[in-house]
Amino acid sequence: MGVLDTFRLDNKVALVTGGSRGIGAALAVALAEAGADVAITAREPDLAARALTHLTSLGVRAMALDADVTRPEQVTEAVDRIIEQLGPIDVLVNNAGISFGATAVEMTDEQWQAVLDVNLNGVWRVTQTVGRQMVARGTGTIVNVGSMSAMIVNRPRWQAPYLASKAAVHQLTKALAAEWAPHGVRVNALAPGYILTEASPVDQPEYQPWCVEPAPMKRYGLPEELGPATVFLASDASSFMTGSVVVIDGGYTLF
Repeated sequence: MGVLDTFRLDNKVALVTGGSRGIGAALAVALAEAGADVAITAREPDLAARALTHLTSLGVRAMALDADVTRPEQVTEAVDRIIEQLGPIDVLVNNAGISFGATAVEMTDEQWQAVLDVNLNGVWRVTQTVGRQMVARGTGTIVNVGSMSAMIVNRPRWQAPYLASKAAVHQLTKALAAEWAPHGVRVNALAPGYILTEASPVDQPEYQPWCVEPAPMKRYGLPEELGPATVFLASDASSFMTGSVVVIDGGYTLF
């Protein structure tokens, strides 16, 4: 097998949570371009339909499911439907996430709970559900979308629960990597820096002093720039990697 062949995901089934827009949509497309059949979960029907159309145009089987990662019964139902229609899940990308910008004294308990429930508990629920069948089969790869926010404090908006949730995701990644390595399941994470999406308008002037100027590369990233690393972690190209957190931040965390 040639080196480029190790990146291929032909005959694999991938699930990307929060895959209808932004980073999730870009990662789903990358996996499809590498040959995987892709299922996405989303909570916006119109965006999910558009993402699904794009995925099927790439010549792979695809499906979109309306599933809330904070609802255990919806997670179980979604996983069962994917396995029934596409086959066992070989690749899981935990991307679904939310954040609120507010100071710690202004943050409501409801906002704190919502962020932790999606960003951490949601990752746990989906990973445990999919991980059970991966462990039983003795194979599988999981890529958690963490953040450089696990290592720095975001500016200009204060986001304490978001930072806490992403730090926990990094540690959860390492814990599961150690536990599941003997069962043939690898677990790694991405730690993106400032990426331009609808939810993160880092191209706006007020973000430049905080998000662009401190980075050695002097720019923000684009969602599609995370795709190659995701394919790498999902494929046999990273066969001797587990428990790693791959930082993709234009050098932001170097200082």
